Amino acid sequence: MSKAAKAKGKLVNSEAVGETEEQAKLRFQVELEFVQCLANPNYLHFLAQRGFFKETNFLNYLKYLLYWKDPEYAKYLKYPICLYFLDLLQHEHFRREIVSAQCSKFIDDQIILLWQHYTRRRTKMLTPANGFQQQDANNQVASNGTHNGVTQKPS
Repeated sequence: MSKAAKAKGKLVNSEAVGETEEQAKLRFQVELEFVQCLANPNYLHFLAQRGFFKETNFLNYLKYLLYWKDPEYAKYLKYPICLYFLDLLQHEHFRREIVSAQCSKFIDDQIILLWQHYTRRRTKMLTPANGFQQQDANNQVASNGTHNGVTQKPS
């Protein structure tokens, strides 16, 4: 990681704010972990129930964390859906609604369905190419008794 951190659209040198290289690295790791925790609607519900979303300092921290949307930082995220929730947390309406356990459960269910659909769709995208090639080869053998120009003996 470089000695710079992005805040409010400006590059801030960690030395300028009295931060050592090791402290900057630790802050990077802590912020990375926290931002990724935002991908969990149950954690958002927990924060909302404890009143964190009513505190000005916490809301300012969430605004500060928007720098993770920059590709330079986003490449480190394992759960990029956290950026979507970070955006939603900028809106008061979402912060009010996530207090509800029913809302949190609904969002959690929708994320699971999204992942299941994505996995199934991704598998279909990767598998059929091999399946069609094998099926085409079998059809060719069945139709003319040859496979890649080699005559097959009937069994």
